[in-house]
Amino acid sequence: PDSPPELPAIGAPASRALAAEGIVSLAGVAERSEAELLALHGVGPRAIRILREHLTTAGLSFRDGD
Repeated sequence: PDSPPELPAIGAPASRALAAEGIVSLAGVAERSEAELLALHGVGPRAIRILREHLTTAGLSFRDGD
């Protein structure tokens, strides 16, 4: 079976923020909402846009926010 898609290049601060939360794959990103990720220090609109594009390509999406 294929391993989960790796995270795209989103910049060092955003990558560190995701790693600190234990998010190491697109599947991990898909378990969070955009708002949750934006609340992390280092994750901004550019990182969210890149992640959204890669999630869509992989047939995934952000978790719906409340």
